[in-house]
Amino acid sequence: MTDQSPLLIGEVLFDCFDDGSRLLGGAPFNVAWHLQAFAGSPILISRVGNDQMGQRIRDAMRDWGMSTVALQRDADHPTGEVRISLRDGQPEFDIPADRAFDHIQADTLPPLNPSLIYHGSLGLRLPDSAAALERLLRRHPAPVFMDVNLRPPWWHRTRVARWLDQARWVKINDDELSTLVVNADDLQSKARWLRQHHDLAWVIVTRGAQGAFVINSSGGLYETSPAPSTPVVDTVGAGDAFASICILGLLRSWPIPMIMERAQQFASLLVGQRGATIDDPAVYGALMMEWQPG
Repeated sequence: MTDQSPLLIGEVLFDCFDDGSRLLGGAPFNVAWHLQAFAGSPILISRVGNDQMGQRIRDAMRDWGMSTVALQRDADHPTGEVRISLRDGQPEFDIPADRAFDHIQADTLPPLNPSLIYHGSLGLRLPDSAAALERLLRRHPAPVFMDVNLRPPWWHRTRVARWLDQARWVKINDDELSTLVVNADDLQSKARWLRQHHDLAWVIVTRGAQGAFVINSSGGLYETSPAPSTPVVDTVGAGDAFASICILGLLRSWPIPMIMERAQQFASLLVGQRGATIDDPAVYGALMMEWQPG
């Protein structure tokens, strides 16, 4: 696959923590933020309110060098937010409905020529944004990387199954995999069933402190795990960090073991700080230097 601009469609919002802090978030936004820092030139398709939070998002994207060409403004719905409570280091989410990202409009999208399309499931919970994705997929036959994010009550099994059928690569965590696949005993068997049932090239399963593994179309299994001494501040956005490196590796034709090792390395770095993104370009630059061909 050539190194071209990926499209990411879905939610951009503020993660609101118990201590009153507000940090930029939303899985597609987080992945796009990381890709931009790694010179992946992403285009984020989302929608923000005509409010202070929406302007903060727009300003942050411009300051980071991200394109805002597909960031829509909504005069009728507020910018999205997620209220996050941390229990034993694990996030719990309260996600108010009918926010701007729920109303992405397909007919206002600019001309696009993607090499890859990324989406999750939360950002498609209401009809407008789901329809925008369907139109995007009809217009652009680019391969799809789906990041499953089941946030009750904002998902429906039939819709998730349809999106899985349209995808080439899927990232899913262990709990979500066990929720979707009940006719197998262990995680690897569940992942193999999901891959075969939906004709996927890869199923990437993240397992928190236990690391991650991927099953590919030839049945190959590749595993990775974090260092035992990895410090954890919070795990918000760890899966998005992992997904961003998977996408970067696909765009740059890295071999699977390299993708998994580097994705785990970056996710382990991310959980050592608060929030789902890093605003220090030097962190990304150091990794890019480390990852240069020898």
